[in-house]
Amino acid sequence: MTDTNKFRPVAFDPSGYATKRRKKDAQFAIAYDALEDEFAALSALLKARADAGLTQAEVATRMGVSQPVVARIESSLGKKDHSPSLNTLRRYADACGMKLVIQMVAQ
Repeated sequence: MTDTNKFRPVAFDPSGYATKRRKKDAQFAIAYDALEDEFAALSALLKARADAGLTQAEVATRMGVSQPVVARIESSLGKKDHSPSLNTLRRYADACGMKLVIQMVAQ
C-alpha cells in the first residue's frame, strides 16, 4: 500500500458535534433533547455489558438468543419505532450479572 492509499481515519467527536450543533440549530436541539432518555438507556446497556466484560455474542448466549438480537436491542433504543420490553431489558441485565432498576426523578 502506498502512502496515498494509506487508511487515515477521520477523528469524530459525537458529543462535541452535538454540543456545537445544539447551539446553532434550535430544531436539532429539540430533537436531540427528546432522545435523552434513549441515550441514557443505551449508555446503561453498553456500560453493563462492558463492566461485565462481555461481547454481544456472550450476552446473547446467556439470554438464549442470537447475537443479532442483542445488536437490535442495543440499536433499537435510539429509534422510536420499537423499544425492547421490560422483560427483554430484565433478561439483558441478568445476562450481564445486573438487576434492572427503573426509577423516576423530578424534573
